[in-house]
Amino acid sequence: MPDIEFPITSNGGGAGSAPGYLAVPTGEHGPAVIVLQEWWGVDEHIRSICDRLAGEGFYALAPDLYHGETTDQPSEAQQKMMALSMGDAEKDMCSAADYLASQPGFEGSGVGAVGFCLGGGLAVWAAATCPKIVASVSYYYVMPHGKPDFSGISGPVLGHFGTADDFVPVDAAKQLEAEIRDAGADVTFHFYEGAGHAFFNDTNRLGTYDANHAQTSWDRTVSFLRSALAS
Repeated sequence: MPDIEFPITSNGGGAGSAPGYLAVPTGEHGPAVIVLQEWWGVDEHIRSICDRLAGEGFYALAPDLYHGETTDQPSEAQQKMMALSMGDAEKDMCSAADYLASQPGFEGSGVGAVGFCLGGGLAVWAAATCPKIVASVSYYYVMPHGKPDFSGISGPVLGHFGTADDFVPVDAAKQLEAEIRDAGADVTFHFYEGAGHAFFNDTNRLGTYDANHAQTSWDRTVSFLRSALAS
């Protein structure tokens, strides 16, 4: 599918539309997931994840939180991430979930969220703030804009973290897992021995891609989403 515009429906709607990339499963029916970007933006890697999820039978929509901009420069990516308005991001994420749930072929109890790096944090944020999000998957959670109220999470949370992540130490990830659990959510974090940050990103921009860990985490993610989003 090409890039799309979907309506802003959260907080009363009436605020126009937002851009995103939508991949549709064969037969145009199935469960649905929003895919949340790394700090680089909705680049070819994020689009490829949407396509892979569609191949597994999911609708997959990546809301473009940078509204058309991407970068391959870490300094610029950090600037874009820090400039992100969480109010606007929340509207885009929740509206993306609403849009998926409105599709004629949508199936399931709600919409899932999966994200990477910045998107890993946003996936949990969406679970805590978007009524339609009932399951979330966080790859190496980074969230520079504070934390949501984790007690708002209504469904299970799955996390993937590397033990050699320079951005997210194991102790920090375990503390996050405890905070989410203490807030009443069902949470499971997996730790991948020797994996660095962005170990799932096969563009290998950081030189940390690990094919074996990436496949293991992907299999866990797909199985988790299928189970959590079942009718």
